Amino acid sequence: MNKIVKYVGLDVHKDSITIAIADEGRDGNVRLYGKISNDLGQIDNVMRKLISQNAELHCVYEAGPCGYPIYRHLTSKGIDCVVVAPALIPKKTGDRVKNDRRDATHLATLHRSGELTPVYVPDQADEALRDLVRARKDIQISLRKVKQQINAFLLRQGISYPGKSKWGKAHLNWLAELKMQHPAQHIALTEYLDAMEDHEARVKRIEKAIEQCCQTSRLLPVIEALQALRGISLLSAVTVVAELGDLSRFDTPAQLMAYLGLIPSEHSSGGTIKKGPITKTGNTHARRTLIESAQAYRMPARKSKAIRKRQEGLPDDVLDIAWNAQLRLCHRYRRLIAKGKNHNVVITAIARELAGFIWAIARAVPIVAAER
Repeated sequence: MNKIVKYVGLDVHKDSITIAIADEGRDGNVRLYGKISNDLGQIDNVMRKLISQNAELHCVYEAGPCGYPIYRHLTSKGIDCVVVAPALIPKKTGDRVKNDRRDATHLATLHRSGELTPVYVPDQADEALRDLVRARKDIQISLRKVKQQINAFLLRQGISYPGKSKWGKAHLNWLAELKMQHPAQHIALTEYLDAMEDHEARVKRIEKAIEQCCQTSRLLPVIEALQALRGISLLSAVTVVAELGDLSRFDTPAQLMAYLGLIPSEHSSGGTIKKGPITKTGNTHARRTLIESAQAYRMPARKSKAIRKRQEGLPDDVLDIAWNAQLRLCHRYRRLIAKGKNHNVVITAIARELAGFIWAIARAVPIVAAER
């Protein structure tokens, strides 16, 4: 007996899941199944009931804060499931009503018609490394805020640092020796300085943990190979690889550039071609890292002592790609600046092309397939 294909839309929230089912065929029935708790056991009950009706299930839900446990659970049971990008879900311009029921039925209907764009679901070990990288970034943000608070506190007291460069050894010694007018202010400054030192220590601990975790990661060959590029040290390479995962899933470098949101936006019609700022879609963390790395190509091409050390033991084809990247990007930076282009625009253009060289290196280095 042939199985009946059913498309299951899941509108997932922290405490609940609204389920809708679309039958196969363009005119197939679309109905609300109901709402259940966000519990894997209850999901299993629903899936078993549908499968017992001789149904072949194709499930879908939006990527969001609830992560991928449902996807991994369903696929481990042999049930087809995809996670889709919320920003790429087609929406009617005039539709002003949004609720869980509509979202679930909308997902089921669009999944049946094949109009949804699945997102890449990382391997659990890859996701764990990404979480560690993001934790470091969060603490760095907290550290920056504490430093801003120290500056604001001193500014309110009319105190300014007489030196040139802040947060170096001389500046920190100056802060430690400051004498405030009132004891309460001295306590406040001490607490700020203690918080800054605590955040700095946490960042160092996490960086050490990242280095250790890389040694057991299946992505280690790509992480090592990317460090052959100028401007990409260990932490930059880990950030890019942890955020993007297996780069072999991109068939062309243009796909990677578009995923990173580094391509220009466009609003053209007829004979009018109008391009605007970059789209800024996709992964923000990786895009920011590449733009920071692109700053290294402002100077003429050369292999510094640090780069040569990172390149030790790497394949010749990887070294050739890295050197070609230097020759092209350093020359391109100077040429665009000479044309009078804005510095930020030039750096963004360099970051876009740098993504292409990263793609080429990742394709040249084999990695172990992910376990699902």
